[in-house]
Amino acid sequence: MSIIGFTQSTFAVLIVVGLFGVFFLLLLGTLARSRRAARTLAAASEGGAAARPAAERAPKAKVVMSRRDFFRSGLLASLGVFAAQFGGASLAFLWPKLSGFGSVISVPDTLDAIKDQIRSTNAPYYFGAGRFYLIDYNGTGDKSGGVYAGIVAEGLMALYQKCAHLGCRVPFCDQSRWFECPCHGSNYNYAGEWQLGPAPTGLHRFTVTVEGQAVKVDTSKVILGPPRGTNTIHQAPEGPFCVA
Repeated sequence: MSIIGFTQSTFAVLIVVGLFGVFFLLLLGTLARSRRAARTLAAASEGGAAARPAAERAPKAKVVMSRRDFFRSGLLASLGVFAAQFGGASLAFLWPKLSGFGSVISVPDTLDAIKDQIRSTNAPYYFGAGRFYLIDYNGTGDKSGGVYAGIVAEGLMALYQKCAHLGCRVPFCDQSRWFECPCHGSNYNYAGEWQLGPAPTGLHRFTVTVEGQAVKVDTSKVILGPPRGTNTIHQAPEGPFCVA
């Protein structure tokens, strides 16, 4: 998924650069032709003037734009406007990839603040701009060779908010302490591992890194959720379900 995103971004940038390159080359060609024409006209004027006395020299002729040059200039102007508009739209399309979802996101709260909030609310830390939950993972899947090895940092694991079934946003139920999809009834335990419903896997994940108190989540690469049957925390529902 990160490869697809990179390819689309690169393709858009190449198109913008190519359009500006074509515009620049056409502009250079027009300027070069105009200068050649001006030099030719000047040379002809000087040659004719040398053969006549100074008093008989005709006034310098005005340069009149030909119909071809007029249409060429109009085409270049239109191409320039189009390139500017397309470039602006492409940058607007790519900007979320550069600063928001689809990039490495720096969580605004510190590591300690995130853990304090999880403990005080008894619920995952949700960051809407990144479309993920952070949970304090205490299972066995982050051990060497485990299903979550390399994506958990300082006990934090990031879960993608989308249901693995059809992509609905999955809220956390404070009663059952499970993630429950309101669309088709897929249920996941606190670690986002499949328990009930039509979802083919558990919730997808992102890699978390911690540098001091700074927490970063790499949303540019979606890590597929664990297969059905994965249960590293062995958590039963702790209350009634929110979704009947």
